Amino acid sequence: MRISPRAAAIAIAICAVFAPGAPAGQATPGGEGCPGDYAIGAEDVLDIVVWDNTELSRSVPVRPDGKISLPLLNDVQAAGFTPMQLRETLARSLGQYLASPNVSVIVREVHSFKVTVIGEVKLAGRYELRSRATVLDVLAIAGGLTDYAERGKLLLLRQQAGAARQIPLELDKITAKTGTRPVASPDPAGTNICVLPGDILVIP
Repeated sequence: MRISPRAAAIAIAICAVFAPGAPAGQATPGGEGCPGDYAIGAEDVLDIVVWDNTELSRSVPVRPDGKISLPLLNDVQAAGFTPMQLRETLARSLGQYLASPNVSVIVREVHSFKVTVIGEVKLAGRYELRSRATVLDVLAIAGGLTDYAERGKLLLLRQQAGAARQIPLELDKITAKTGTRPVASPDPAGTNICVLPGDILVIP
C-alpha cells in the first residue's frame, strides 16, 4: 500500500500519543545510537526487593501512566528511570519509615519496548522487542520491503522533547558495502540507527 502525506501525518499524531513518558525534569531517552542503560517503561514488570522486609518486597507491573504502587509509598513514578535510579528513589523515600533500607530493583519482564512498522513491508504491524535493535533489525522482523517500496524515502517518527521528530533514512546508503564490510556513512540518512520505544517506521 502507498503511504500518503495524510497517513504520515496521522502516524506522527499516533507517535505523540503513544510515546513513553518520562518523569518531570528528566528527558526521555533518545537520540542516535543505543542508550547505555535501559529505561523502565509502561507494562514492564519489576521485582522490588527490600532486604529483611518481605511485606514490602513484591513484583509489580508498571501502569500505563508510568507509575507503580507500593506499600507505604503508594504511587511512585517508574517509567523513564533506569533500575538504579528507581532504586535510589525508593531507598530515599523508604528512609522516612525504615532505618537504612536496602532496596533492589530488577526488571523481570520487558513489555514497553514496542515499535511500529507501516507501509511497504511484508508484515506491517506493532512489534514488541526484547533487546536493542536497529532500523535494519526491525525491517528484518517485518519481513523486509515489498517490491513497491521507495528505498530512499524511509521515515522514522520519534517522540522527542515533547514533539514528533522526523528522521529521513535511505536504505541503500545504510546497506552500502565495500567488499564485506559496511561503510560508515557521513550522511545521517545512511546511518543504521537504533530504534527506541514508541518509534514508528514508515516505508512509502
